[in-house]
Amino acid sequence: MERVLVVDDDAELCQLVTRFLVREGFDISWATSGAAGVERALAEDYALIMLDVTMPDTDGFEVLRRIRQRARTPVLMLTARGDTHDRIRGLEMGADDYLPKPFDPGELVARIKAILRRSAPRGSGAAISIGDIELDGGSRTVWRNGTPVDLTTVEFDLLAALMRVAGSTVSREDLVRNVLGRDFSPFDRSIDTHVCNLRRKLGPPEDGAERIKGVRGAGYLYASPAKQGAR
Repeated sequence: MERVLVVDDDAELCQLVTRFLVREGFDISWATSGAAGVERALAEDYALIMLDVTMPDTDGFEVLRRIRQRARTPVLMLTARGDTHDRIRGLEMGADDYLPKPFDPGELVARIKAILRRSAPRGSGAAISIGDIELDGGSRTVWRNGTPVDLTTVEFDLLAALMRVAGSTVSREDLVRNVLGRDFSPFDRSIDTHVCNLRRKLGPPEDGAERIKGVRGAGYLYASPAKQGAR
């Protein structure tokens, strides 16, 4: 049974979410303050953390920052509907996805399951080496010039999707569907934020060219041709 921690100062919402997710087969714990959320998140093992942005004592961004200092547990941020700034900020700080409030319970379950699928251990996968970047699909690790690069589960899957077909454009629709695990919406810019984070973490290649190129009206491509094989 997957353990989920809900961090939200709205106790009534925590109770409602708990009742619903327990019926879906999840084991739910909750904390109604940011400080308590950090303590529980770092003291116990959870498959996923649901984290509200707006809390009176310690806001969700500070909670996320403290968690990311010590753990890579997947985080689903709960944001105010229409607050694009909060969504982008959360993704930039290492959240795996976000869900606007109020949300449909069915969509909540779908988001949680999509995140858990991405973060689940996987079997062996091909290693891909392109220039100074090496990606190992089995260990889900990435190196740049032999130095490990710390990526979230979304960023790893995004990089793998682009590197596997390097030199070819992958549509934003395909990236949202295959990496984020949900239907594409033209108003959802989260995949673009993940691309920006990935570019920042990888840095430019040695020749200073653009590593991941945006193709207007089409999607993104990894600029170099792929060279597959063992490291």
